[in-house]
Amino acid sequence: MTEEQFVKRIREVGGEVYIVGGWVRDKLAGNTPKDKDYVLCHMKEECFCTLFPLAKKVGKSFPVYLIEIDGNNCEIAFARTEKKQGHGYKGFSVVYNEDVSIEDDLFRRDSRMNSIAMKLPEKIIVDPFHGSEDIKNKLICATSEHFSEDPVRAMRAARQAAEFNFSIAENTIRQMEKCGCELKNEPTERIMNELARAMVTKIPSIFFRYLQKASLLSLIFPEIAALIGQTQPLLFHPEGDSFEHTMLILDLVAQKSTDPAVRFAALCHDLGKGLTPKAMLPHHYGHEKTGITALAQWNQRMTLPARWYQGAAFVIKEHMRAARLAKPGKIVDLLLKIEKNPLGVDGFCIVIKADSKVLPIYLQRIHFLLKLFHSVDMKECPIELKGREIANWLRSQRIVLLKEYSSSLL
Repeated sequence: MTEEQFVKRIREVGGEVYIVGGWVRDKLAGNTPKDKDYVLCHMKEECFCTLFPLAKKVGKSFPVYLIEIDGNNCEIAFARTEKKQGHGYKGFSVVYNEDVSIEDDLFRRDSRMNSIAMKLPEKIIVDPFHGSEDIKNKLICATSEHFSEDPVRAMRAARQAAEFNFSIAENTIRQMEKCGCELKNEPTERIMNELARAMVTKIPSIFFRYLQKASLLSLIFPEIAALIGQTQPLLFHPEGDSFEHTMLILDLVAQKSTDPAVRFAALCHDLGKGLTPKAMLPHHYGHEKTGITALAQWNQRMTLPARWYQGAAFVIKEHMRAARLAKPGKIVDLLLKIEKNPLGVDGFCIVIKADSKVLPIYLQRIHFLLKLFHSVDMKECPIELKGREIANWLRSQRIVLLKEYSSSLL
């Protein structure tokens, strides 16, 4: 069914159809819109079901239907209003009927730039809260005082600021602060969903900075908040404390990789510095070990994707010595570990280069060296060797190859 056919059938029985949310926002911003969500007004659910008997109903607290339109599965909802009566995102009573207007529906939404609709088929923009002005001004502003009633909206505002490189209005930051009490008790799946989406934004550091401005960072991601104020030697870190350094590396890595696991590893590479005793500052001896502890605490609180966790753990453990090794045997061992790490060779090297500014020659040539190591002919292994002796022989051959290659560069 085409959108034109869908709209015509709704209009024939007196209903109204609107496209809402992100699609309209992105269209007005000049970005490529993604999935379309539709809202219906002046229509009873029973009438809709009669018109579209094959529509699949989803959602429990209010009806949302899935219909294939123009080849895509689209969400069709009825205009509704909400009233906060409990805790968290489930603590709402919902009213949806044919008397709820599109303006009523838009009023319940989080930010003004998301409270815009397009009426079909006329393509008339309905913008009662002047969200289009916010888009022009690159500003995120709460639609109403009801913003803080769903606590995850605070994270969504920070994430969209990072996604679009928008500012958040000061009064909206104050409303984000009010989300703290309920946010810390929200299901970790909702927290992880926003984190995952933040990790693929244009400038992910903006997400964490706005959470800090709204006094939420220590509640949601205490391991990152712990980096604030942890001083570092100025000679090596003129950018500031461990938090500033982490934000800098995160954004540098984001410029080189779209892989959220690689970006997360960058976020976590110095996680152990948050556990450094104040008496030791500005030095952070052993933060490679305390970083594993901090990461494990994070994972215990909210289960991280396995590849994120494993990749971050590998970077935390190896990022300091990766840029400093000199002994051929240790270099061989590390290169073979890097080859098997969850982030891939290139992902690991992107983080190390961002952190160290320059890759050592053996990491610059890592693909060639690994190919060289795997060229060792096992047929040349002495026949009398057994078990571990064979592994030691293979390692020795690779060390010889590394030394020969290194000498050729001198």
